[in-house]
Amino acid sequence: MYRVILADDEGIVLDSLQMIIEKHFPDQCEIETARTGRAVIELSERLSPDIIFMDIQMPGINGMEAIREIRKNNPAVEFIILSAYDKFDYAKEAINLGVLEYLNKPFSSAVIVEVLERAMHSIDSKRRKRSENLLIKEKMETVAPIIENGFIYAMLFQEYSTEDTENYKLLLNLKAEYGCMLVFVMGDDQKGSHMTNAVGAGVRTQMNYTRVRELIKETFPDSIVGSVLSNRIPVFLPMEKTRIGYEERIAMIDTCRELARRLKRSMDIAFRIGIGQIRSLGESMESYEGALKALASSTGSVAHVDDLPIQCRYDEEYPIELERRLFEELKKGAVEDCERSAGEYFDWMLANYDEQDENVRLKILEFVLWAEHEAYMNAGLDYHFSDRGNYLELVTGAEKNSDLREWFVGKFGDASRKMSAKNTVRENQLVARAKSYIQENFQKDLSLDEMSKELDISPYYFSKLFKEETGSNFVEYVTSLRIERAKKLLVDETLSMKEICAQIGYSDPNYFSRIFKKNTGVTPTEFRGGEKR
Repeated sequence: MYRVILADDEGIVLDSLQMIIEKHFPDQCEIETARTGRAVIELSERLSPDIIFMDIQMPGINGMEAIREIRKNNPAVEFIILSAYDKFDYAKEAINLGVLEYLNKPFSSAVIVEVLERAMHSIDSKRRKRSENLLIKEKMETVAPIIENGFIYAMLFQEYSTEDTENYKLLLNLKAEYGCMLVFVMGDDQKGSHMTNAVGAGVRTQMNYTRVRELIKETFPDSIVGSVLSNRIPVFLPMEKTRIGYEERIAMIDTCRELARRLKRSMDIAFRIGIGQIRSLGESMESYEGALKALASSTGSVAHVDDLPIQCRYDEEYPIELERRLFEELKKGAVEDCERSAGEYFDWMLANYDEQDENVRLKILEFVLWAEHEAYMNAGLDYHFSDRGNYLELVTGAEKNSDLREWFVGKFGDASRKMSAKNTVRENQLVARAKSYIQENFQKDLSLDEMSKELDISPYYFSKLFKEETGSNFVEYVTSLRIERAKKLLVDETLSMKEICAQIGYSDPNYFSRIFKKNTGVTPTEFRGGEKR
């Protein structure tokens, strides 16, 4: 059904239009008429029409003005202008107003039918698009919590790649590079900093999760809400800047207090909200931990980490953002960026402290050890106690601080490079150890399980890794070594087949003969005879 308004001050025109429409489109249109500009505007507000036939020369408010007014509340309506004036200015203005057609009076029945069919087609297209958009929105409302929880999980537990992060940001339309974590903890009641019946409250919150999420989204529309973890809900609040002022912090605390009260009224569950410091996406866990510490160190319904003496506070001139960026680039394995930031940090020290300042040397040593610690802990490297035995002598023995710049930047580059290649380095080391062990022990009854145990990794992982690195599976690789060794031993005619088998790890000469022929195309005896000739 289409809602149609016929607007003209001539009764004969209205009757003609209505007759044409009812004849050619029976039971398809709900038709209303208006004889003045004001009447068509008021009728449009009440009826919300799909199509309006509009005469330009209407008493009072003319047709063009009426179209502008109606467009404000109903931008989707299709207008068909009727005019006794074939004027270019009117037609041009009609185009600017998005009018579907400009018809000159008198008009024929065929023209009205044709233009009305086009209007109906346009309306149908808009309705389909609207229905599709609503369906997509409905699906997104179902999927959105899953995506948001995936983002929260990835940020907190660092189980993501750069590509994953960008995909999450795209799906969530997230533009900000910074944010703070809010942690909602719930219970039946609050005793000091402790929530009573945390497990029961967590279960009830899970059952009412949709409502909790709605209230959080109403309060913080841009927030990304995680799922219930025990009696906690982690929430990421995007930020455009790395710090907020005192007034903004107080406003955030007040907003969270009101949200806690709304949650209590809605579900009869007590909530406390911890607010962490603003950090980059990769440092979200630090903000999350800050929010938890704030709650543990206070008894209020809302606790902001910046209000409490539980975090390190830096001198105003200290480049804390540069420090954070430096170690974030290190963890990402962004070698060039990391070296550049290391150089910037070193230059800041030289610009603010003299060449003999011991604090600079202590900071150089501290940061290099810290960077290498990150590499050892996260890049799967083997730690050797004496690897850094000369660091102290090198740093303290420098003539001036600037002499250590190249060493400092180089150490960060090395650590970042190891982070970048962390999986490859570890895997290469494992395969190298495996090859060495096989080379030394292939003459024994060597199995995949024994090899995996020697490397302290699962057989499945070792098998997959070994095949990726060597192109052969474990059995094929061992067999190849044994066959090559057998070829050399077969040249010596003083050795019996049984002796050769013993030296290459086969206990059954018949089995050895089958394996040898399968890999070389000839039997061991034929091979020996061929070598002799």
